[in-house]
Amino acid sequence: MLARLTALIFRGTVGSHWCSSIAVAVGILILSFGGQIEASGPRENRPNIVVILSDDHGFADLSCQGIASDVRTPFIDSLAKNGARFTAAYVTAPQCSPSRAAILTGRYQQRFGLDEISKCPLPLNEVTFAERLQELGYQTGMVGKWHLSPNAVSLNWARENLPGIKVGRNGRVNIPVERALEFYPDKQGFGQYFTGEIQQYFVNYDLDKRVPSGEGRWKYVPGHRIDIQTQAAVRFIENNHQEPFFLLVGYFGPHVPLQATPDRLDRFPDAINQRRRYGLSMIAAIDDGVGQIVESLSTFDVLDNSLVFFTSDNGAPLKLTKPDDPIGQGGAIWDGSLNDPWLGEKGMLAEGGIRVPFVVQWPDRIPKEAVIDQPVSTLDIAATALSAVGVENVRELDGIDLLPILDESEESQSERPLFWRFWNQSAVRLGKWKYLRLGDSREFLFDLKSDPQESTNLISEQPEIARDLEEQLAEWTKGLEPDGMSDDRPNSQERAWYEHYFD
Repeated sequence: MLARLTALIFRGTVGSHWCSSIAVAVGILILSFGGQIEASGPRENRPNIVVILSDDHGFADLSCQGIASDVRTPFIDSLAKNGARFTAAYVTAPQCSPSRAAILTGRYQQRFGLDEISKCPLPLNEVTFAERLQELGYQTGMVGKWHLSPNAVSLNWARENLPGIKVGRNGRVNIPVERALEFYPDKQGFGQYFTGEIQQYFVNYDLDKRVPSGEGRWKYVPGHRIDIQTQAAVRFIENNHQEPFFLLVGYFGPHVPLQATPDRLDRFPDAINQRRRYGLSMIAAIDDGVGQIVESLSTFDVLDNSLVFFTSDNGAPLKLTKPDDPIGQGGAIWDGSLNDPWLGEKGMLAEGGIRVPFVVQWPDRIPKEAVIDQPVSTLDIAATALSAVGVENVRELDGIDLLPILDESEESQSERPLFWRFWNQSAVRLGKWKYLRLGDSREFLFDLKSDPQESTNLISEQPEIARDLEEQLAEWTKGLEPDGMSDDRPNSQERAWYEHYFD
């Protein structure tokens, strides 16, 4: 813990107005006091932080969005009614692992080389905001999907760290479980965890006991996976409501494989096809879970002082486009969710791949029923959460504090660019303009105010705007690992997407 604390101090001084000698002095003081940081302020003034992430959940699929007539999400709608709904919220990548890495660190994941899933794991020297909250005395818990440890396609990491490992004909490797565990939530700032996706979980507390059980162990848990993850989230709140806490809930849905209970399927008898019906049922399970989490916060009288975020890690995979494949089929296929009205899907830097649902509630602080059109990023979750607990201006963060916007104390902040780089695609949005470049030098420029569906490429009509945005994008990539935009020809999947949606 002390080593991580020292790292936090030195990371916190990078790029700040403090000099290194002050950082050393602070480190000496911490050593003198046993390496502990005492949280200041009474319990009631320190908000709980709850971040709820759905998985491959398209923009259309909250009923409060007013887009899809068949979706039903009364509990998430209630969050929006009692808080704020953002209409132009973006993830930093159209894929789970890089998107989640940015959310947890508050930094563009390309700064530490995690452009896409094969670049996992999340480096241990990257400081998550769970670690920052933990150092302030917060109880920290992680439930559900993690997806930031080395995986079967982490070939570079495997070759560097597992000499002699064999790569299969499918281009995959078998990462030893004990090596993957080196990058699990307990190594990234989470003191309590119930980590898993379907029925196998790595846990250090039980669903039927109030006291954490200590060391992590594997546990088989039968049942519907979303309901299991909800139970684990509620149990964490029950265990920790007397102290300030941070809870991250990573629901593994509506991501495939699709799974639904009969009672939830019965809610959607008129769905357009079976995959849509199952997708709606998965989203309903998540919504039920949100309702139970909010009810638990209310039961323990901590709801009013809890800052709750709900969002998705990326857009839905439509797979050209929404085939009604058999429900039991896995792989990279449609999960039954919709990205309407946006163009594109998961894996693309089109709006459908990166523009996501985003709802924030904090009854003690922010006004109700706000609908905010200003572009924001899931990068902003970390900066906002830290500001809420009194930690401001962490200079290495790329996100901004959303509280001034949520408070309505500022009508708007100055426009800032939002950047992306994924596979052989790079993009930037600034104000109403979005510039998108492929590795084969194809370029697109869209006016998202008049053309939010990205139907008209203005690259020829507005060359000066395009060049200015390209220069800003190129400048941003100079600070990445590796630097620069891709000059490689789009891969087969990218070619199929852009030929279908843009040509």
